Amino acid sequence: MATVPASFPHLKSFDGRSSLTKAVDFTKVSFARGPQRIRKPSTHLSVARNPNSGSDTVELEPASDGSPLLVPRQKYCESIHKTVRRKTRTVMVGNVALGSDHPIRIQTMTTSDTKDVAKTVEEVMRIADKGADIVRITVQGRKEADACFEIKNSLVQKNYNIPLVADIHFAPAVALRVAECFDKIRVNPGNFADRRAQFEKLEYTEEDYQKELEHIEKVFTPLVEKCKQYGRAMRIGTNHGSLSDRIMSYYGDSPRGMVESAFEFARICRKLDFHNFVFSMKASNPVVMVQAYRLLVAEMYVQGWDYPLHLGVTEAGEGEDGRMKSAIGIGTLLMDGLGDTIRVSLTEPPEEEIDPCRRLANLGTIAASHQIGVTPFEEKNRHYFDFQRRSGQLPLQKEGEEVDYRGVLHRDGSVLMSVSLDKLKAPELLYRSLAAKLVVGMPFKDLATVDSILLKELPPVDDADARLALKRLVDISMGIVTPLSEQLTKPLPHAIVLVNLKELSSGAHKLLPEGTRLAITLHGDEAHEELEILKSVADNVIMVLHNLPYGGERDSRVHAGRRLFEYLEENGLNFPVIHHLEFPEKMHRDDLVITAGSNVGALLVDGLGDGLLLEATGQDFEFLRDTSFNLLQGCRMRNTKTEYVSCPSCGRTLFDLQEISAQIREKTSHLPGVSIAIMGCIVNGPGEMADADFGYVGGAPGKIDLYVGKTVVQRGIEMETATDALIQLIKDHGRWVDPPVEE
Repeated sequence: MATVPASFPHLKSFDGRSSLTKAVDFTKVSFARGPQRIRKPSTHLSVARNPNSGSDTVELEPASDGSPLLVPRQKYCESIHKTVRRKTRTVMVGNVALGSDHPIRIQTMTTSDTKDVAKTVEEVMRIADKGADIVRITVQGRKEADACFEIKNSLVQKNYNIPLVADIHFAPAVALRVAECFDKIRVNPGNFADRRAQFEKLEYTEEDYQKELEHIEKVFTPLVEKCKQYGRAMRIGTNHGSLSDRIMSYYGDSPRGMVESAFEFARICRKLDFHNFVFSMKASNPVVMVQAYRLLVAEMYVQGWDYPLHLGVTEAGEGEDGRMKSAIGIGTLLMDGLGDTIRVSLTEPPEEEIDPCRRLANLGTIAASHQIGVTPFEEKNRHYFDFQRRSGQLPLQKEGEEVDYRGVLHRDGSVLMSVSLDKLKAPELLYRSLAAKLVVGMPFKDLATVDSILLKELPPVDDADARLALKRLVDISMGIVTPLSEQLTKPLPHAIVLVNLKELSSGAHKLLPEGTRLAITLHGDEAHEELEILKSVADNVIMVLHNLPYGGERDSRVHAGRRLFEYLEENGLNFPVIHHLEFPEKMHRDDLVITAGSNVGALLVDGLGDGLLLEATGQDFEFLRDTSFNLLQGCRMRNTKTEYVSCPSCGRTLFDLQEISAQIREKTSHLPGVSIAIMGCIVNGPGEMADADFGYVGGAPGKIDLYVGKTVVQRGIEMETATDALIQLIKDHGRWVDPPVEE
């Protein structure tokens, strides 16, 4: 362990291994000569910081064992055991105040052509009437900038004073113009002053890098000065898919690169004494998005900065998929008290984004106002800044067992469903509802078949038909989980018996035959002394159901889950953990999706959990099943259908995004493991499709470009034939299968 004096602006070598380069405001450590990709460190380092940060030194460590990413051993939120809203300064966007002293603000973006003043004004009014606090409008050129003056004046004349934000890419001169009339300017650090990324591995010397930073300052300074002059706000909004070649060559396509890209612009603002700005770190992958925001906040804590956060998952898609991705990313951060304004990006009309946005904001507001949480605990094992999955030990087959328990959980994440006794009256319908494949009436597991079921009430011992239906599920390695009281009174062969801690402590489980497989249900917030009983039954436990009752005013499933996983790790208990949520009757579908995404997603994005079980009286069985699989896929665990990266549309969009998106989904939704990007334009560069295997992108009016990964392979295809060309491209790369034929 060593420290570097604060007076050292550049550190070229340290112990013969490291080099700290370019700026003291933001630490970059590499373990090779020159500004190359970071390599694995062998020790922790304490590195000097800006003397204004309130700390002389800060310790760095690998984000996790073997990770190349160095992170500050610094908090990324106010509390790990309860939701406390992060304290920020107030940023004024027109007449709307952003920051921790104010409500979480809701915003969206228009989709009309900005040059069509009447249509854009109508759209803004519609959005404002739905309850949005802020509206963003794309401004790509001089004509659009001129139209912005008319848009603003027309709205004011109609008594609409909702703040307007100009979305700027590649156009510093346009930003200067529109800053004279709009309330806020969004700049993308990846393309405001840098050229569009070419995804080339470039090597930069220290001098080259410094010259580019000087160029950025020269281009960006006039906008900062104008925003100061007119009292405008700014969002420094990094997108994962549009980092510059310079940033990617130094940091890779990483959350660290996203943060540094934004900090380059923030330093210029601070140098010019401009502080009326917010940050955002958007990505289409919720896991990357969460890591980037955490890294940003951790660094702001080190620096002593208090700028607000705009949260969003970009290109989330449509329907429940889009809502789920947004809930996973935004909800996870809100549960940690992070976020001051949010946008849910959906491939739907912009006013349709307001309702899910409000539901998410309400979730975060309630959590922070009640400071929901658990008893304080020490956290040593969770990885904040990169994904490291804690994989529970899947069931192993024991000698002499008559059935195969190895399939009751899935290695990539399990889905369990609660089944009522009534469903056993129609076995084939039950099998179909579990997404099993039927062959002459017999069930078989398929790619997206439910892994196990919870049967709270067993059929009578003499109900041969119902018991035969259950036996056929057991025969395909589907677990049947049933409460201890049911199993003791109406025993079902090979059932997995659900017991709680009280039943374990009383020894009631010992009434079962020796070797009976167990599932343990618990809250996660129990005293550690109560959890000690788990060690005595470890050999027979197939899974733990983490089930914190819904609706406790100060109860937090997220924090209880983190506490539970910390206990399990510290005690070497490698049980698979299933997140079990029981929702109240008549809960709105969007609330269910958003609550599940926020509460379970917040744990799964940290690799904490092996599956989920969603229960909601009155909700459609297939909806709950599909929501469960959507949540696993959104957390980058189990892929059971085609993944879509679909932009929400804006004034740059070159085709009817909603219509084309629906058309492509209809023909390609049966391709699990394949990811398709559907982009209205390529303004953020092909990197916006970083997660996609194939891309369908508006290249010009009426023309489509097709991509494989980040590479364009066909240009200027007529829109009428572009969907068929996309399908042929998928076939050419061996990723196509014909849709299944209904029996």
